[in-house]
Amino acid sequence: MERKQSIEEIELFINNEEEDGVFAISLVESPAIEENFIALSNYKMDLKVVDEERRIVVGLALVPEKRIYRKMKPKGSKEVKEFNIFFSKETVAKTAELYMKNLHLNNVTSEHERPVQGASVIESWIVEEPKQDKTAYYNLKSNAGDWAVMMKIYNDEEWAKVKAGEYQGFSIEGLFDGLDQLEASKELTEEEKLEQIAKILNIK
Repeated sequence: MERKQSIEEIELFINNEEEDGVFAISLVESPAIEENFIALSNYKMDLKVVDEERRIVVGLALVPEKRIYRKMKPKGSKEVKEFNIFFSKETVAKTAELYMKNLHLNNVTSEHERPVQGASVIESWIVEEPKQDKTAYYNLKSNAGDWAVMMKIYNDEEWAKVKAGEYQGFSIEGLFDGLDQLEASKELTEEEKLEQIAKILNIK
């Protein structure tokens, strides 16, 4: 029986806080981290108006140490390369911090393809104690170090897609270091690196 060869693992990290990090969160059908969000329209909150949907979804944006399988053809290479990417707990925490610091809360896209107007991240936090965390209240399975996001969808068309199940979770868009481990990628410009990381993180 032939033994399956293990594939390369690439850690993505933040090297330059002025340039690296997440600049948008995308609503997607198949999240790369394989963690779906939940819609909060079914939760009855103690509000004055209880007959209108809150149009809020909550889910995980990044999970530390989770291996995410990817394959692509690096620039300048003729062969398709298979690999796993992952983020450390420290990188996930720093990413969440810079996302808030740089005020990217209104940067939302659909399937990494087009901007979405009328959607905003209204809460963002790192899970510290899963059993006592808000994610537990919403029955969202999480672990210490996960980056959780709550988003409000004001856009009627996009909210209809959430209710129809066309969107199942979040996927990040950003720039990280670590791609120089891919063959033939050391000479990439910053723009080419950005395009490459988008391809890696995109679930398509």
